[in-house]
Amino acid sequence: MDTIASLFSFITTPVSWVIVQFHSLYGAIFGPDTGWAWGLSIVSLVIVIRICLIPLFVKQIKATRAMQTLQPEMKKIQERYKNDRQRQSEEMMKLYKETGTNPLSSCLPILAQSPFFFALYHVLNSIANGDTVGVINQSLLESAQKAHIFGAPLAAKFTDSASDVAALDASLTSVRIVTAVMIVLMSLSQFYTQRQLMTKNVDTSVKTPFMQQQKMLMYVFPVIFAVFGINFPVGVLVYWLTTNVWTMGQQMYVIHNNPTPGSKAQAAYLERLYKHISHHGKTRNRREKAIVKAIVTKGRDRNDHERKFINGLGKAGLAAQADGSVIKSEGAVATLTEDGTPTTTSTAPAKRQQPKRQTKSQRQSGAAKAAGEDSSPETSDTPEDSAPAAQKKAEPKPASGTRSKAQSGQRKGPQRPKSPSKK
Repeated sequence: MDTIASLFSFITTPVSWVIVQFHSLYGAIFGPDTGWAWGLSIVSLVIVIRICLIPLFVKQIKATRAMQTLQPEMKKIQERYKNDRQRQSEEMMKLYKETGTNPLSSCLPILAQSPFFFALYHVLNSIANGDTVGVINQSLLESAQKAHIFGAPLAAKFTDSASDVAALDASLTSVRIVTAVMIVLMSLSQFYTQRQLMTKNVDTSVKTPFMQQQKMLMYVFPVIFAVFGINFPVGVLVYWLTTNVWTMGQQMYVIHNNPTPGSKAQAAYLERLYKHISHHGKTRNRREKAIVKAIVTKGRDRNDHERKFINGLGKAGLAAQADGSVIKSEGAVATLTEDGTPTTTSTAPAKRQQPKRQTKSQRQSGAAKAAGEDSSPETSDTPEDSAPAAQKKAEPKPASGTRSKAQSGQRKGPQRPKSPSKK
């Protein structure tokens, strides 16, 4: 590790200068020899570096999503040329060139941050050995050696011997407890960062080897941090824990506000966006307009979450436009309940409902009922119908074997003769 750190000694002076400047600020508040002054100086160094790396982080997000989009094509190339490694590599490079994708873009923030990491390691290791480095002179060196974070010196390591720790005016037990806790927190933060990326911000509709590799890295990276962490000074552990927490918060912000299409995070984001738009009846800012415009532009290529979002706007009486705006549609009027849930009242003309088809028994019973009403005394005007009831009882009843046309359900009027059967 010392050899690697010495390779980045050219950046040691700028890193030490930034630490000294922050130390002069925090030293005036907490005291120049305190662990707070030196520890916060390292944390501030991390924040400055990560702010400078934000453009690379944005490029990393775009590169990662582009790689996820290319996974189906890459899988086809691997299956087509599985017996020809050279042709497979050529086709992969051709695909990267056509789409303008660089697989190494996703590693840019780590590669750009590594010189600062090793330079800080070189500075802290020099402090532990009692050597001046960069702009840290002898007085600052003595102040840094006196600084302790929860009883552990900045330059102490988990693997240091009792004599080395005693030279820094500390106990071996306190150093190992502090370093062990920081190593565990560093590994857990790395695991959670990778886990939320895999569970929330990955397109679940695409199953590729790239996702399997990411899942493997989710468990490998924390182990790597734990193994190498025992050789890091406390100050480097502070640096790496701070950068892990920064990465986790930065990624949570991106997942919440700009999720990957087709992921669970996009479903949650579009649900929140639907509630806001249905409540206000319009998009509120440029970002929302850009999201709606991108969804409308996709057309039939929308995923399930985006189709659900567009259909939800239609049910709420709203229509998304090509420019990203949202207007009220003519076919429906949306109203809001007390809890803010949109309900839809249709203003389109109601369709005429077709009568239900009756069965044969229903038609027969209906015809018999109609025939009985026609022969009732209340509606009949003929003299025969006005005869006494006793006379009607005396009339002979028709034979049981014969049924009237109304009872049999036959149509009135002349019947069409049946055609003779062909012999």
